[in-house]
Amino acid sequence: MKICLFWFRRDLRIHDNAGLTAALASGVPVLPLFIYDKDILDQLPAKADARLTFIYDEVEKLAARTEAAGGAFLARYGAPLAVLEQLVQDFEVAAVHTNEDYEPYATRRDAAVGEMLARHGVDFFTYKDQVIFAKDEIMTKSGTVPKVFGAYLKAYTAKLTDDLLLPYGSADNFTKANLLPAPAAKAGPRPTLASMGFARKEQYFPPVQLPPDGLVRNYHQTRNTPANEHGTTRESLNLRFGTLSVREVLRQAKALNQKLLAEIIWRDFFMMLLWHFPNTATESYDPKMRDLPYRNNEDEFRAWCEGRTGYPLVDAGMRELNQTGYLPNRVRMTVAGFLVKHLFIDWRWGERYFADKLLDYEMANNVGNWQWMAGTGAISAPWFRVYSPESQLEKVDPELTYVKRWVPEIGTSKYPAPIVEHKFGRERAVEAIRAARIAAS
Repeated sequence: MKICLFWFRRDLRIHDNAGLTAALASGVPVLPLFIYDKDILDQLPAKADARLTFIYDEVEKLAARTEAAGGAFLARYGAPLAVLEQLVQDFEVAAVHTNEDYEPYATRRDAAVGEMLARHGVDFFTYKDQVIFAKDEIMTKSGTVPKVFGAYLKAYTAKLTDDLLLPYGSADNFTKANLLPAPAAKAGPRPTLASMGFARKEQYFPPVQLPPDGLVRNYHQTRNTPANEHGTTRESLNLRFGTLSVREVLRQAKALNQKLLAEIIWRDFFMMLLWHFPNTATESYDPKMRDLPYRNNEDEFRAWCEGRTGYPLVDAGMRELNQTGYLPNRVRMTVAGFLVKHLFIDWRWGERYFADKLLDYEMANNVGNWQWMAGTGAISAPWFRVYSPESQLEKVDPELTYVKRWVPEIGTSKYPAPIVEHKFGRERAVEAIRAARIAAS
C-alpha cells in the first residue's frame, strides 16, 4: 500500500496546518510522524527539560487525536535522516510532507533528507506554515534584503491580505478515510521521556489558546508593565512550537491591536534575516563588530546569570527567567543591554544562556534581538546607545512590585551593591567599541 508521511516538527497541531492539509489531499493514506531529534536532544544541558516535557505532552496529544480519528501515529527517537531512511524501507512511501524551518541546522538537515529521499524515489514536499512571508517574499525595491524594520513593516502590511490569514482545512480532513489505519502501520510503542534518558520537568505553560480579546486590545498599554502577569499575550511558546498557528494569532492581532501585530511581524523579519544570513547565528553581522575586545569576566557573567548584579530590574528578570523560563519583553531588553554594555560581555554568552533557559527560545528572534542590543546586527540599536537599568526600572516598575516579587531582599544588607557603576560601564563599552571600529575601518 502506498502511503505518505507527514512529519510534524514546529507545528504541533492538527488544525490550520499547511503541510498536513496537502498531505491529507494527496490521495494516499497519511501516516503522521514525529521524530525526537537525537542531534538536538543530546545538546540539552539538563536531563529534566521543561521544553522537552511540553513537546512530549503535545506529541502525545497528537497521537491520541490521530488514534481517535482511526489512524496510526508514529513517534521515533534518533537522527532524522536515519529514521526516515528506515521508514522508506519499511513502507511503500510515495512522499514525505513537512513544513519549512528556516534555522541553519534545519535547512542543512532538510537538504540532506531531500537528497536521501530522492535516491529512494520518494518525493519531499515542504510548505510555508510558521510565517506569512519568508525568504525572498519581501525585498527592497532594488532587490536586496531589507535591513530596516520600518520599511519591512510597511511592505509587509501592504502585502498582508485577509486571504493570507484564512485557516487551512487540515482539521476537517483529518479523518479515518485519509489516515493509515493502525493495523497497517504496526507503529509499535512510542518513546517515553524515560526511554530517551530524560525526566519530566513540571513548569507552568501558557494555555494552548488565543488570549482574551480584552487583553489583546490593551496590549500596547500593558506590555511594558512586568508586574502585570496578564499584561502580555504569552503566545510566544505556542508560536515557537506551533500549537497555535501564526495565521490565527495574526487574525486576532490585525483586528484588535496594531502594536501586537507589529511585534509578531518582527518574528517574520528575524526569520527572514537568519535565512539569508545563517552565519549570524554565531557571528556578528557587522564586520566592524566582529573583533570587539569583550571582557568576558566569568565571575561577573555568573553574577548576571544568578541575578546578583546589584541592579534590581536586571536581578529580578534573571531570577524570573531561571525559575519560570519566561522573561517579559522590556526586562529582556534591560538584562541583555546590561550584559553586553555595562559588563561588556560577548552577546553570544547571553544568547546561549537564553537558549538554555527560555521556554519560548527561538533562534531567529533570540539572535536578532541580542545582536540588536549589542549593536552588531543587520538591524541594530546604535552601538553607542546604552540603556540605563535604573531609568528602565523607574519607567516599568516604579513601585518595585515586580522587583520585590523576585528580589525580596531588596533594600536590606543582603542585597549586593552594584557590580559596576552605570556611567563607568557605559563609557568603558562605548570607548572600546569605538576604538575597535576605527581599527577595523
